[in-house]
Amino acid sequence: MYAIIETGGKQYKVSEGDIITVEKLGVEAGSEYVFDKVMVLSNDSDITVGAPYVAGATVAASVIGEGKGKKVVVYKYKPKKGFHKKNGHRQPFTKLQINKISL
Repeated sequence: MYAIIETGGKQYKVSEGDIITVEKLGVEAGSEYVFDKVMVLSNDSDITVGAPYVAGATVAASVIGEGKGKKVVVYKYKPKKGFHKKNGHRQPFTKLQINKISL
């Protein structure tokens, strides 16, 4: 059984027991989080596709923790002008473990 959920402007294919990293949710570690934007729900025999979401379908996950991703360096340079600009960014994320998929 799997589901496709939407969070943070992205879509994730999840099954029970999966560990995923999503955009920062602002939820403390050890708590429960429920996704209600389920786009596709698949059992062993049939597939339910929402328009745009499957009514009544939820995916429950427990929050493992938060962190920051690898640093992305942005370097701007204009030749013959003496212009150099360096900037860095680390995107925050939340790590989740999928507990239950229900309809």
